[in-house]
Amino acid sequence: MNCQSCARPTIFPLNLSSECHWICFKLEGPFPFSQTGVLLSFIEPLSNNGIPIFAISTYDTDYVLVQEQFMGVAQQALGSAGHALISDDDSPRAS
Repeated sequence: MNCQSCARPTIFPLNLSSECHWICFKLEGPFPFSQTGVLLSFIEPLSNNGIPIFAISTYDTDYVLVQEQFMGVAQQALGSAGHALISDDDSPRAS
């Protein structure tokens, strides 16, 4: 899994604001179509801990957005479920 902050896309107006900030988890793919439950295994620990998410799926990658205020709890829940979180500037780590 790849943990990274989502930057505001440049296609949006700079004066666009949001009430909350989001953290984006990128599930590193591609995953074989025969491998089912990948996204579920990632979001289930978040759901079990009351963490709201927004999921985006593409052909070969899934993204899960979590509000910044839930980041600490999300990292703990994912680490406890066995997910390794990797940021762009460091090596894999269990949270």
